[in-house]
Amino acid sequence: MTGAEMRWIAMTYRTITLERLDAVARITLNRPERANAISAEMLDELAAAMDAVEADDAARVVVVRGAGAAFSSGFDLKDQMERRPTGVAEWRPILRKDFDVPMRFWRCPKPTIAAVRGACMAGACELALACDMTIASEDAYFGEPELKFGAGIVVMLLPWIVGPKIAKEIILTGEDRISAQRAREIGMVNRVVRAEDLDAAAMALARRIAVVDPMVVRETKRALNRQIEARGMLEALEAALDIDLGIEGQGSDDKRRFMDVAREHGLKAALAWRDARFEDPGR
Repeated sequence: MTGAEMRWIAMTYRTITLERLDAVARITLNRPERANAISAEMLDELAAAMDAVEADDAARVVVVRGAGAAFSSGFDLKDQMERRPTGVAEWRPILRKDFDVPMRFWRCPKPTIAAVRGACMAGACELALACDMTIASEDAYFGEPELKFGAGIVVMLLPWIVGPKIAKEIILTGEDRISAQRAREIGMVNRVVRAEDLDAAAMALARRIAVVDPMVVRETKRALNRQIEARGMLEALEAALDIDLGIEGQGSDDKRRFMDVAREHGLKAALAWRDARFEDPGR
């Protein structure tokens, strides 16, 4: 047994599962009772899982999916409610991790595939965008609702995927119900399949890629990524992260009010307060 294989066996996770199905490594976001909200602990475990996958030569392709009815609702707002970070110094390490872990799926030398059902929101949407390919079930929906409650965008990948005008409309309006079919039309999604076929479709695509010589796949992915990175994508993403750090570090009135409502009445009430403001913008 190789060292990489021993590391897979020795690993235990609380918020994700990691399994190798022949040449495919499959990561499952595993907090279905919280719609797989991405907590700080989940980010740490995703980073550890990606370390294991990248070290294992037998794993040639990565599939990431969510347990239960959703891919993920995004970064866990309850973490923020409990930790109450304020100022640039406290926000810097939080946003750094929020940025670096989703980007692992872009930077991974092995192809990455997101299999999305149900909600795929905010930071989770950015993780799916960072994957090389995304397959969505017919009931999947995507969104970047951060601005609706006074937060910024951590991983500003959307303009690089769909173009500036569509990205501005989605982000500046806080759009959070982009259907799977619409996501495919604008380039966020490669394929849309029936819900019951999602896992099989993702695995079939992964296994087809896994047949190809891994050196050729690795180097070709590097060349493909370079086509976009040469236009300044990585520098632009870092600049956008710095801007988001300023937004969170300063703190917006909308975000403070959202968090106040959430702490007093719960997250569902805060989301209702947020959405009500957009039902009647004159309020």
